[in-house]
Amino acid sequence: MEHHSIEATAAAISYIEAHLRDKLALETVANAVCYSKYHLHRMFTDTLGLTPRAYIQRRQLTEAAKCLVFSQTPVLELALCAGYESQQAFTTVFKAMYKRTPAAYRQNKVFYPLQLAPALKPDPSVLDSACAISYAGLSDLPAWMEFAALVVDGFPCLDRAAHLAQVEGYIRRRQALLVRDGETIVGAAAGSPQAGSIDFLAVHPQYRRCGLAAALLTFMRQAFFGARAVSITTFRAGDKADPGQRAAYQRLGFVESELLVEFGYPTQRLILPPVQGGVRCG
Repeated sequence: MEHHSIEATAAAISYIEAHLRDKLALETVANAVCYSKYHLHRMFTDTLGLTPRAYIQRRQLTEAAKCLVFSQTPVLELALCAGYESQQAFTTVFKAMYKRTPAAYRQNKVFYPLQLAPALKPDPSVLDSACAISYAGLSDLPAWMEFAALVVDGFPCLDRAAHLAQVEGYIRRRQALLVRDGETIVGAAAGSPQAGSIDFLAVHPQYRRCGLAAALLTFMRQAFFGARAVSITTFRAGDKADPGQRAAYQRLGFVESELLVEFGYPTQRLILPPVQGGVRCG
């Protein structure tokens, strides 16, 4: 990944974060960071895996959702701050992403982010599927939670406190894995051999072309699951809040299974079929 693409994306993110209460267009952001909108669009998407428009929408809706839970700001005011012409237009998009109207979301009093501002690594290494995978330790929990915030867009309704407690349990049972680039966690996975389920599998946006997800999955299959089927849950097909997580799992070989509702959110279980002929462990 070119260094100037990372710098341009980081500059664009900084500008967007400073102007979340403004109506933000790609041309406005591009002019602020001194790139053409076409060039910035390409660099931003290549670096973060989201278009600038999608990032802006997700961040503004996240801030609106936070205000709905932690303030009494009127919905119309939040809609205008998020760049929408009317409360109805805002409500339509908010419901598509959060699965509740703003009023219902406020009444539920549970905030979770669609997107948080990422801290990009200025000098990512070129890792490959032969990268070192290690078991996470309790001392890795702070860095794990920083990583979880970076990839939160791929996990609907992720609750930080519940996730922290869950990961601590996985670490104590040696069921949590990490890939690092220097001090930065760039891939992580955790799962239950008893349940045959993967409960967390994610890769840093800047490293998603390095084969890390496949490497983590292969390691987990060999160390935890053997040849049997493995399940994971993710967004349903067509969910507008899905940044591409479902497709990423399907590229790893997962196939559709039953529809679920988890924490009030519609999801779907995907299944990785059993390995024909078995898999060698160890």
